[in-house]
Amino acid sequence: MAEIVLIHGAWVTTASWDDLRCFLEAAGHVVHTPTWPFLAGHTAAEINAAPPEGFGGLTVNAIADHLQPQIPQGAILIGHSFGGLLTQMLLDRGAGRAGIAVNPAPIGGVIPGPTSIGAILPIVTRWNGWNRPYAFTRDRWFRRFANAAPRAQSDAAFDSFVIPAPGRIFYQGASWIGTGIVPARRTQPLLITGSDLDRLVTSHISRSAYRIQRRSRARTDYLDLGARSHFLLNEPGWEQVAQACLDWIATLG
Repeated sequence: MAEIVLIHGAWVTTASWDDLRCFLEAAGHVVHTPTWPFLAGHTAAEINAAPPEGFGGLTVNAIADHLQPQIPQGAILIGHSFGGLLTQMLLDRGAGRAGIAVNPAPIGGVIPGPTSIGAILPIVTRWNGWNRPYAFTRDRWFRRFANAAPRAQSDAAFDSFVIPAPGRIFYQGASWIGTGIVPARRTQPLLITGSDLDRLVTSHISRSAYRIQRRSRARTDYLDLGARSHFLLNEPGWEQVAQACLDWIATLG
């Protein structure tokens, strides 16, 4: 039995973890699902109707600062997307005993390819986008995030747990401001995953992060999850991704 902290990424609430949380709890683990600043106590509907003031300018370091005190000693971190970036930042700070970065947003030093650049252009080219939340339309959510899921499932998720994202974190990801890590400082094992149908965080980004992270003396693994989208922890076949995470955790001893 382990304590596991699930760190969500941009555009979703902690409800996006419901399937994985139940899966891990059924396997006997204690699971925590902390959320980002400004979001606790609010439903997706409330956040969509009126994003909290200041949320658009939230930084990745402020999110990491907020999450770090909520991580139990010896916990295993699992983060998806920007949660995968945050997982690596938190490991870099000494939090957690191991981490899994599922299709992580780029750490400093990773150069996104054209697919990922095309995905963030509408965000970073807006007037004052640095301080403004960015919300997906229903169609763009399906085309960019949940493109390997049935449209009905994509729409259900959109109605249930999709919210705007802080605009500033995308500028940081593109410019490497505040997203750097020091592999030599990491002492905890790390698994990074990538998948072929991801139109936000391509496998190029995941593999580039792995090449940087394997400079650490600590164990660093990479797992190719095949033909899956960025929605891989919710779309059909998510149980196989969850089991792959469990299998890797089992090797930690």
